Amino acid sequence: MADTNSNNIFLSPGPHFSGAVKTNMIMLMVVASLLPECVMGVIYFGLPALVTILVSVASCVAFEALFQLLCKKPVSIGDFSAVVTGILLALTLPSTIPVWQTILGAFFAIVVAKGLFGGLGCNVWNPALIGRAFLFVSFPTAMGSNFVTPYDAVSTATPLAKPELYTNLMDLFKGVHAGCIGETCIIAILGSALFLLVTHVIDWRAPLTMVATTCLCTFLANGFDVNAVLFALTTGGLLFGATFMVTDYTTAPVTGAGRLVFGAGCGLITFLIRQYGGYPEGVMFSILIMNSIVPFLNKLSRRKYGYPLVKAKAKEGAKK
Repeated sequence: MADTNSNNIFLSPGPHFSGAVKTNMIMLMVVASLLPECVMGVIYFGLPALVTILVSVASCVAFEALFQLLCKKPVSIGDFSAVVTGILLALTLPSTIPVWQTILGAFFAIVVAKGLFGGLGCNVWNPALIGRAFLFVSFPTAMGSNFVTPYDAVSTATPLAKPELYTNLMDLFKGVHAGCIGETCIIAILGSALFLLVTHVIDWRAPLTMVATTCLCTFLANGFDVNAVLFALTTGGLLFGATFMVTDYTTAPVTGAGRLVFGAGCGLITFLIRQYGGYPEGVMFSILIMNSIVPFLNKLSRRKYGYPLVKAKAKEGAKK
């Protein structure tokens, strides 16, 4: 690719996309889609949730700018990718997490998972999930058992940890239960998913296959119990992860077939961890595991550059 303003030629690995919508506009649309989850999280969990969101976003932006300055690279906080990472990280955290742990998670997400790999477009794993995974492993009490109920902030377990405490599916659907800041309100998540799909910011393949695979496996493993499927849909981070995490441009496959396999793999691993694993939730681990094999999945249904599909089909027909 040549620079029209100079004689420089820039080389970069594929895939290459060209369009009128720039990175910062896409990121702003994602930020807009995340606002309902932020609002509902603050309504349900109060000031601590707001503090967590603001600290996470500010830390991610600051760490990205500082890291790029230290590495003598152009500061790219104007693309708003750090803002998206900060919001996603915060919404996957409990509102009770200490501020210093939120800052540490933001550092790990931006510097370790993103910056050290080359920045936006070069990271292997989803930065927000890597930051959450680091906190989850390092501080299991704060991340895995220190949840509170909406409004009254009484310590309790999440529905996945203690399903017998939650039998009202409508409360689960509305998000009136203990959980991470942005993962409880299913109504808000469905609205965000619809917005992103209609505006073509995300592709439907990976989210649909992830949710469908989890539901199908849950249905079969629980004696064809529809209530078990509804419970799986309305608890934990399944819909949140399917909407915002498996659709990440950098860490998801670029081919249609690859996205279908990617989503199905995330759904299967999520189900296996939930049903048979030692952790009540498996969305985070499933996506990170599948992120690791994305380079292989990108080879599915791949066509050589300059090799038209019509000629390829004609060649296959001639062989037959």
